[in-house]
Amino acid sequence: MCDKSYNKKTCKHVFLQYTYYFFMKKIFIILIIINAILVSGIIYFTKHQKQVDALQLLQESYSKPHTPSVDHTKFEILQKKFNSPQEVTAACLSCHTERGKEVMNTRHWKWQNEEYIEGRGLTNLGKKNILNNFCIGIGGNEQSCNRCHAGFGWADSTFDFHNQHNIDCMVCHDNTGEYFKQSGGAGNPDPSVNLNKVATQVGKPLKANCGYCHFYGGGGNNVKHGDLEDAQLNCSRDVDVHMAKTGINMECVDCHTTEKHVISGKMYSVSSTNTNRLSCTQCHGNTPHELSIINEHTVKVACQTCHIPTYAKANATKMTWDWSTACKLKNGEPYHEEDSLGNHTYLSEKGTFTWGKDVKPEYVWFNGTADHYMFGDKVDTTKPIAMNTLRGSYNDPAAQIVPVKVHRANQLFDPVNGRMIQPKLFDKEKGKGALWKDFDFDAASAAGMKYIGQPYSGTYTFVQTESFWPLNHQVAPKEQSLSCKECHSTNGRLANLNDFYLPGRDQHAGVELFGMLSIILSFIGIAIHASLRIRAHKRQQTESKTIEQ
Repeated sequence: MCDKSYNKKTCKHVFLQYTYYFFMKKIFIILIIINAILVSGIIYFTKHQKQVDALQLLQESYSKPHTPSVDHTKFEILQKKFNSPQEVTAACLSCHTERGKEVMNTRHWKWQNEEYIEGRGLTNLGKKNILNNFCIGIGGNEQSCNRCHAGFGWADSTFDFHNQHNIDCMVCHDNTGEYFKQSGGAGNPDPSVNLNKVATQVGKPLKANCGYCHFYGGGGNNVKHGDLEDAQLNCSRDVDVHMAKTGINMECVDCHTTEKHVISGKMYSVSSTNTNRLSCTQCHGNTPHELSIINEHTVKVACQTCHIPTYAKANATKMTWDWSTACKLKNGEPYHEEDSLGNHTYLSEKGTFTWGKDVKPEYVWFNGTADHYMFGDKVDTTKPIAMNTLRGSYNDPAAQIVPVKVHRANQLFDPVNGRMIQPKLFDKEKGKGALWKDFDFDAASAAGMKYIGQPYSGTYTFVQTESFWPLNHQVAPKEQSLSCKECHSTNGRLANLNDFYLPGRDQHAGVELFGMLSIILSFIGIAIHASLRIRAHKRQQTESKTIEQ
């Protein structure tokens, strides 16, 4: 620092000046770091508070009871005696003049829509031309299946989809809770329904309206979806934080908003494209968590994956369906068997079932597009046949890990033509080939395939199938969301998603070696750094003594 040309006073001054600038530089750097942290914190907490405030406003708005702006009891046209449900619809359309055209342009009316499917191009897709592995398909079974159609009288292929008076306004807008459709009545209301009472007490669709079909698909409560059941009409937050009576008590249409009767959101058992979807981020934002490491997960992990740890929380859901055991009779009559919860484990009409309650989901990659088994598709029977294929992979930038219910079945197949069979299931009379009346697989297969215009060889067998049902409801309270170790462990929830490296689950020789070398080199670096600091300190002490002398 000083040579012999400087006296002691000058050297001391130089040393003090050097020390001053050294510490001032350190203090300046520390102040910059502190300011950067403060600014980052202010930006983060301001942004986070805005998200919290926006969410609170939404919660407050949803918590307010809906007050209808119209009293339908005061309309003279609704006071007359209605002799048919079509007359009710005509009365509705006399005021809501354009609504009929809107409804007839929706998937809820047409039960199909033009979709783009990879490998198929633009295709009309829907219940009219796809099969599933529950009740298989609507063709020839309209009188039973179409109880869930938003119309009256769709009993067969002659139904008039252009007649607005066939639209059922009441099934979605009834607020009495007394409207229901006749079993096997092709979508017509039960004769006991008071049409005049229902017509004057209509309003915004409630959970019960949507649930009338969506809770009971597949023949009973929570049979199909697993995350939609009638318990959600009056549940706690442990079952569903959004629908809970003890929470904000949201209605379905609070999220599934409508534009000209087109309801937002899609079910990938019957649709294909990545459009008109709903997402959690529409309300919760893209970075809802306080920890950035968790927010970073949302690039590849859907919100539902962590926040729906189980499904079928209140009532069991159907997990498997074996059609091959159907048609057994006792003393010439159909019979049934039940489990301890009252769920059918066997029906002569349908076969054998297994059920699950409080079930852990399975997980798949999903980019929002899907494929489906359509009439006439030939399949590979060396593996389970996917009735709907959810597309996506780790390398797909649009794909995320999503939770699904997988329903597995054993169902009719034509081994000669290599096609799935659509059997005729329902008829009110015996002798028409309906499986649920005649208990004859061959006759049901022949009648069903003839109805949908597909060939049947006269030979049938049974094949394994799977269908995938993305889970979006029954979101748990945040305290019950998944912990890190439930995925980041050897036998964790993502054990079967093995197309990527997951820390804590996977071992890779190269990664393990890199990690070990990094640790060893870190210790070596620390040792070298420490020794250099010690040597520098000793040298500084020696120089200080020299200056003083």
